[in-house]
Amino acid sequence: MSRIGIIGSAGRMGQAIAAAIAEADETLAGGIDKDGDVAALAAQSDVLVDFSSPGALEGNLDVAVAAGVPVVIGTTGLEERHHFLIDHAASSIPVLQTGNTSLGVTLLAHLVREAAGRLGEDWDIEIVETHHRMKVDAPSGTALLLGKAAAEGRGIDLAADSERGRDGITGKRGTGTIGFAALRGGSVAGDHSVLFLGDGERVTLSHLAENRSIFAKGAVRACQWLVGMPAGRYTMPEVLGL
Repeated sequence: MSRIGIIGSAGRMGQAIAAAIAEADETLAGGIDKDGDVAALAAQSDVLVDFSSPGALEGNLDVAVAAGVPVVIGTTGLEERHHFLIDHAASSIPVLQTGNTSLGVTLLAHLVREAAGRLGEDWDIEIVETHHRMKVDAPSGTALLLGKAAAEGRGIDLAADSERGRDGITGKRGTGTIGFAALRGGSVAGDHSVLFLGDGERVTLSHLAENRSIFAKGAVRACQWLVGMPAGRYTMPEVLGL
């Protein structure tokens, strides 16, 4: 049994992860929230799972490195500097970072990468995501994860070849680019569709999240897998052996 500590335990995801830990017959080492003692939690944990906030990530990583404890990062809204910090921490401890811990989304990203690699740039790619009204970042971490998978399949740079926030006279769609659309409302846990649109035909790959338990179960699965791994930066596809 692994002792799993939750950073961001009072949030909806934190509570769902606590339930998933019990369901998986693992041990909940404890949980903290803003201004909590991360070092004390790390000292009694075999692995940490962080669903707090981008602003707290640097301090959480510093504590994990000092304690030599692996960490699963599911926090979204990360910027380039956060990924630099994760890379640095991964030189000392095992770190798994993902925009979505769902096993279904992990498989979807794999399929998107395969499809994008096999369909030419004359097939336009659009990513549409829908989330609850309380979500503060857009596009979602999952949409960006799927966009990255599509870009990898195409062999292009997502940052340079994406289109977002279309409004007004935008001109025609750029050839080979990846488009994003974000919808917000209600209590939607998370719906994502990747559309491959060709002339006269289209292919849609989708994932619909019915509740947050799927993300919690995936996060626990990632924690179980990460314990005992050597220092390095890991991803959800590796958890599934993809």
